[in-house]
Amino acid sequence: MSAFRPRIVALGGTSRPGSSTERALRHALRLCEMRGADSVLLAGDDLVLPMYAPHEASRSPKAHRMVAELRLADAVLIASPGYHGSMSGLVKNALDYTEDMRGDTRAYLSGRAVGCIVTAAGWQAAVTTLGALRDTVHALRGWPTPLGVCIGGDPAFAEDGTCVDARVDAQMQLLCDDLMSFAHRFRQDAARDAQRAAA
Repeated sequence: MSAFRPRIVALGGTSRPGSSTERALRHALRLCEMRGADSVLLAGDDLVLPMYAPHEASRSPKAHRMVAELRLADAVLIASPGYHGSMSGLVKNALDYTEDMRGDTRAYLSGRAVGCIVTAAGWQAAVTTLGALRDTVHALRGWPTPLGVCIGGDPAFAEDGTCVDARVDAQMQLLCDDLMSFAHRFRQDAARDAQRAAA
């Protein structure tokens, strides 16, 4: 198990580089890296994609890259701002592209733990957005970690990305512990199933 380095794909933020949501996502990704993960960040301009259209077969290079990275992911981090009680259109549109993974052996987000993070100006928007994000992850067959992190009210991150809220940092630590633990567990289960199939 120690030789396995889970590949964590972090997706989210806003179209504005360095947003509070992106800082939260980067902080969580750093915590996963400290626990032995390899990481990929898809934030800001990476997620400025054409509106998902199921009838349109062509894909932009950014959309191709995002789906390819998600296919390789052992676990996923998703961070969204709370916009009017739900996730942003930017994040929802990006997640809609996982429809391209419907025919995969691991369809959509199957077999992947997903850590959910929400930032908002107030707690009501943060909580309702977290619920919406978890519902979407369930619909995509992903496994949301038991703890999702809501960040509301006062800024939790300094300009340089340092977490300045001890409560938020503690919750992020727990989320990343679970994400890494589940990634290892899913890898072990997949290896066991492969051995059984080959026997």
